[in-house]
Amino acid sequence: MIEVLLVRTSLFRPAPGLASRPAAATLLAIAVAAVGLGPAASPAAAATIPAGAGSYSDSRPAGTSGPTTNTGAPVTPKLTTAARDKPVPTNDWWSSLAYQRYGDNPYSTPMYGHPLTYQAKASGLEVGYPTTPAIVGDGRQYEYAHKADLTVGLSGLNSPDTKADAWSDWTVTPYWADGSRTFRATIGHGMPFVYAKGSGGDARITTASTPTVFSDQGNVLGITVAGHHYALFAPTGSDWNVSGTAITAGLGGKDYFSLAVLPSTDALATYRKYAFSFVTGSQVAWQSTGGNVRATYSLTTEAKEGTERGTLQALYRHQWLHTSDALTPYTYVSPRGTMKVRESATFTTSQKNNGVVPALPASSGVDKARLAGYLNEVANASDPFSGAADTYWTGKALGRLAQLVPVADQIGETATRDKLLGLMKGRLQEWFTAGGASEFSYDKDWKTLTGYPASYGSDTELNDHHFHYSYYVYAAAIIAQYDQAWAADSAWGTMIKHLIRDTANPSRTDSAYPFLRGFDVYAGHSWASGHQGFAAGNNQESSSESINLSAGLVLWGAATGDTALRDLGSFLLTTESEAITQYWFDASQQVFPASFGHDTVGMVWGSGGAYSTWWTANPEEIHGINVLPVTGGSLHLAREKAAIKRNIAEMERENGGPAQEWRDLLWQFESLSDPAAAKAKWDGVNGNYTPEQGESKAHTYHWISTLNTVGAPDMTVSGDLPTSAVFSKDGTRTYTAHNHGSTARTVTFSDGRTLSVPARSTATSTGPGGPGPEEPGEPSTGNTFRLKSGGVLTTATTDPAGADTVASADGVNRDGTPYRPTVYEVKKVNGKVASGAATAFRLRVDAGTKVGLAPQVRVSYDLTGDGTFDRAETFRYFATDPVGGWEEYTQASGAQAATGSLGELKNGTVRLEIWNALGNGTSQVQTGTDAAVLKIPYV
Repeated sequence: MIEVLLVRTSLFRPAPGLASRPAAATLLAIAVAAVGLGPAASPAAAATIPAGAGSYSDSRPAGTSGPTTNTGAPVTPKLTTAARDKPVPTNDWWSSLAYQRYGDNPYSTPMYGHPLTYQAKASGLEVGYPTTPAIVGDGRQYEYAHKADLTVGLSGLNSPDTKADAWSDWTVTPYWADGSRTFRATIGHGMPFVYAKGSGGDARITTASTPTVFSDQGNVLGITVAGHHYALFAPTGSDWNVSGTAITAGLGGKDYFSLAVLPSTDALATYRKYAFSFVTGSQVAWQSTGGNVRATYSLTTEAKEGTERGTLQALYRHQWLHTSDALTPYTYVSPRGTMKVRESATFTTSQKNNGVVPALPASSGVDKARLAGYLNEVANASDPFSGAADTYWTGKALGRLAQLVPVADQIGETATRDKLLGLMKGRLQEWFTAGGASEFSYDKDWKTLTGYPASYGSDTELNDHHFHYSYYVYAAAIIAQYDQAWAADSAWGTMIKHLIRDTANPSRTDSAYPFLRGFDVYAGHSWASGHQGFAAGNNQESSSESINLSAGLVLWGAATGDTALRDLGSFLLTTESEAITQYWFDASQQVFPASFGHDTVGMVWGSGGAYSTWWTANPEEIHGINVLPVTGGSLHLAREKAAIKRNIAEMERENGGPAQEWRDLLWQFESLSDPAAAKAKWDGVNGNYTPEQGESKAHTYHWISTLNTVGAPDMTVSGDLPTSAVFSKDGTRTYTAHNHGSTARTVTFSDGRTLSVPARSTATSTGPGGPGPEEPGEPSTGNTFRLKSGGVLTTATTDPAGADTVASADGVNRDGTPYRPTVYEVKKVNGKVASGAATAFRLRVDAGTKVGLAPQVRVSYDLTGDGTFDRAETFRYFATDPVGGWEEYTQASGAQAATGSLGELKNGTVRLEIWNALGNGTSQVQTGTDAAVLKIPYV
């Protein structure tokens, strides 16, 4: 059941980053109970643990709380004996298995693995595959809510609870025991299989409705439930018995069985191959070299029968957009768009490194006297920390000061720079010394470090640690840039490393903190809730504050010479950047359901996304929450300039005009795509506004004026130093890099440019090149579209060349009827029919050495974007040769059929489908080149 929780907004401060405490201005479809905190448990006498020059306590300060249930009762992790000493990654997609937030639910809330969803109950594990989105919350939220198609367990299983028994980077094994039976089920992101082990009973599958059996091969059974196809696999020699909604199989002395959700019934044979190759672990490895970030995702397996050790895994959009590894034609529906299946236990992604710089480069567009005045307003304020007491608001204040230190240094205001550094050091040292009004305390049960005074559930729900501590890490990195002695382990560096270990620990063997507590390496982004106790799964609102932690790691690692931490930051930032691009901003317009009437979301949930925040329905904050804080780590947002323009336009539509409250944040955001427009808005106000609480007029003025001079970030170019960036305006590129090292070095950029950077300095140079008047990646008006891997038609010409797989016709004549087509779309197209023009395309296709294949194309036009295609044109197929190498397929093959009529495109959709009309093998179609083009008859 979907419930709506309403909490008076007066209970919450209008703060960003409240990632797991609901508020009422927005209706969120989340099944939760009323929250009430009871009296805090009395802590034991606290001891002080030294950490360099700092310290933390091993017990909470008097009168404070640690993790609790919704009634305020203390709670400890729900783990089996085997897992008891292993640190729990609390903020994960499956955290409710370990954190019993609601006392009447000792199992779990819905968990969104994708493509499958799960929920633990007494009799086993509910499994669902939601494929139809619902629009809820007055149109503000889309969700693919968990709905059980079946429950997998053992006959008679009736466990009093479910515990977490084992986990790896993106898999988890819940455990059930009722005194007579034990049951385990390994599940994970991207896994179409559930791998079950049990004792004391037969394998039992209970379906939500009477299943249709489409294949019965004894120990292998194919069923359809609620329109979804599943395969059930029992040990060889067993036999599945179907009786109404109960399906059972004796295990014949074995303790294993599995099931899989199938993309189609004809996939059964492929999936059967891997039914007994049980996944036992998952691990990601990353490296950042030469301006690129590579990540390899690997599953470990155990052969329960035979020798097969391979598997199938479904890649999210942010992954398959950046892999050159072969993919099958199989796909799944998910809240993150189409998932594509790979037949292998590993795959690798590669992306340009999104650089982080301590500050934007010096430019002639900045009036130094004016900037100095703004800097003095902050440095000489009676309370530069604006009364901040808790971890979050202290962090915000530290972040505001940290942004100004390199800006003051850049214009020669060294006294102001040093005063700001002194303010930051003093406040950090207060927090990093146990026993005062503010301190950090270690919880040995949850293996976490919590700052007190806490806020927004960072103590009682383990929420948001990565948001809060991101500001501390970033501020410390700026201090380290100017004072390495302060950052030494013997001084205050050890406390910073504790915060890093708590939030983004790169170690899987650290007994004090979990590996990457909140960062979900497979989902590609962080989660904010520590308990995941919602029907919609886990959530994250302020993706940009998560990025702030990654940017802080890059700068801290660079400043302290810890290249491993620096490169971890690059991996986290680059990965999450693509997730934000696709899942928060829907930059390719291929993720959000067509029925969801928004171009962005403020929050991503396991089940979908919501145009909302935790505390307000104000559009400025909904859009701004995924922008703040604006730093040298925000440049990654400039990769999708058209999406920024859509984002700003939607905010102004929803807002009834330009931003007023968070105008400075949104001006800076807009300047990443259109610096001149942002500068005009700044000039129109002329400094007469109130900054957002983490911002300052000094930083906003410097940011907007600089980008107006050097141009928006040029994300088509990357440097081989992670602390570098490139900007472009009117055909001139500006290259900048900061060298934290003790010796000079040369930075090489991917366009061949080099930049010599002295030790502990920033260098800048300019040179010809760049995209010219139109920024990279931004579509222009036009009628010619390139095919882009990921199912996109785009007018951009900067995408890399690639190739997509076209599915087999499976030996059946598919002439004229699309069969498992590879689809490319562009939405929100406007244009009038060009007199005498006709649809044209130029494609390169290759069947390799396969005989008798025939790629075929259909182009369709939805004139108003309402989901109904008003015109469809099918072209004759192209008979490929059995010789490796590209062949050209164009409209010259001739039209085969046409339905409907062309008319004016008003926010319309254009679609190109390509499939194999004949043959029994896959082919390839080229993407990202001038030989992968569709031209529509419009002007």
